[in-house]
Amino acid sequence: MYMETVKLSRIVMKLTPEVVPCLSTSELDSDIVLRYGLDALDREDVLEIIQYSISEHHKDALLQ
Repeated sequence: MYMETVKLSRIVMKLTPEVVPCLSTSELDSDIVLRYGLDALDREDVLEIIQYSISEHHKDALLQ
């Protein structure tokens, strides 16, 4: 099985560059492990990865 580790910024810039302004620098700098590599992704996959990344970065945030 081919696996590839890439930054979220690379994934987003390739398939959904319009969402870059919506993501923080730390989110864009996240390492993402792709089971079948970057070329196997489609737009829906990227949106799911972005959603997961946002939730991971905010899971310990306190709401006031």
